[in-house]
Amino acid sequence: MPTTQPYRLKDKTDKVLRPSNLYRPNQLEMMSTDPHALTPKAIVQELDKYIIGQAEAKRNVAVALRNRWRRMQVTEVLKEDIVPNNILMIGPTGVGKTEIARRLAKIAKVPFTKVEASKFTEVGYVGRDVESMVRDLVERTVAMVKAEKMEALQHKATRQVEEIILDILLPPLHPKKTVDLSLDEGQSNHTITRDRFREKLRSGALDQQQIEIKITNPTPSGNISSLGIGPAMDEGLVMNFQDMLSSFLPKQTKKRKVTIAEARTLLLTEELTKLIDMSAVREEALARASNTGIIFIDEIDKIADTSSSNSPGVSREGVQRDLLPIVEGSTVQTKHGPIDTDHILFIGAGAFHMTKPSDLIPELQGRFPIRVTLDNLSQKDFYKILDEPKSALPIQYQALLSVEKVRLEFTPEAKQEIAATAYLLNAEIENIGARRLQTVMSHLLTPILFDVPDTIAPYTAITITKEMVQEALADLIKRKNLSSYIL
Repeated sequence: MPTTQPYRLKDKTDKVLRPSNLYRPNQLEMMSTDPHALTPKAIVQELDKYIIGQAEAKRNVAVALRNRWRRMQVTEVLKEDIVPNNILMIGPTGVGKTEIARRLAKIAKVPFTKVEASKFTEVGYVGRDVESMVRDLVERTVAMVKAEKMEALQHKATRQVEEIILDILLPPLHPKKTVDLSLDEGQSNHTITRDRFREKLRSGALDQQQIEIKITNPTPSGNISSLGIGPAMDEGLVMNFQDMLSSFLPKQTKKRKVTIAEARTLLLTEELTKLIDMSAVREEALARASNTGIIFIDEIDKIADTSSSNSPGVSREGVQRDLLPIVEGSTVQTKHGPIDTDHILFIGAGAFHMTKPSDLIPELQGRFPIRVTLDNLSQKDFYKILDEPKSALPIQYQALLSVEKVRLEFTPEAKQEIAATAYLLNAEIENIGARRLQTVMSHLLTPILFDVPDTIAPYTAITITKEMVQEALADLIKRKNLSSYIL
């Protein structure tokens, strides 16, 4: 059981304890989309804050991202001829392949989607509708653009919601005709009273008062199977058909009695929906996905053909053949409109421990000209993963326990011992990369998490030491030694 000691906060009214070294997401310094800030070196420096090592992979994705911007600056004649250099990442699981691509998209604030290539080899699937990855990218881009528009219109929608609630609390005297306020004393008094209600509304004094509002019921999309359409129908056509059906159905409204605080949230969503021009959102989303989108194809090694005549090999080669036109560049129909994939950046990734990149069909190999090999993680890398990233596992657990007003600290020796144990388990059982740290940390801290707050009270400080790590993980090491004797 870890040794604990009480401590006192300066302000006991704080709901959440925030240690000085605790990562605060709202204070994250996001990299600007200014092209002068998104230089390859700056991108690598930003990736270094979250991912340890893998310098070659970081350099290549940074150059690929910068080239996207460079292409947009050239003349229109050359712009269409410059295609992205797709990247193939080769390395074992847990070394950072997915995280590099995901963080790259967050840094540049560009659309990103991930797909498992192995899903296209499932029984009954066999490569059908690989275009779904492009549709997923478009859907994510539409959601991204819509969220940006909603944020820009937030102030205007909030004012409109305020007027709606005031109309319910204090209906206008002359709703159907315009009145000269300077000549109408009753209207003037009404305006003064309305302004007083507005002040109370903004201060939150009326939040618990109940009012009756009208809201629009979401239109049901309907059950396609009930219309006799088979499962083999193209996914995009099904979605378009559902949207077409829902557009014909009349919008229904219903009355609800809610508090003003709840009404503000419900009405704000409706007003934002009314203000947003979805046709403009779709148009911008299609352009953004086409020119800046990133599709990450994981487990691409699982579709490499290692057999000469077996049916599984034929299935895998069929998936490659279906992927080829998407990666080469083609037009995909989506429910928001057609999109060209010529300038989407594709990043393939796989362990390739049972196969090799040359087992892919030559045409697909040629579409991934940049190949980078990611290194296995060393014990030193494990320690850096625990100590350096802004969202390192110890910081995540500190944040979880800070909600209970419990302070958690790790000595450097404790982190070294955790890293050594994770590296040992990877070497002797199975190498799952940095994910092994999650296993070890969970095994170490689960007893503490279980005891908070029943046994370990708030305002308690817990320091994890090397001896505590050795004692807590002894059982894990013992089970590792016995695992080779268990059938």
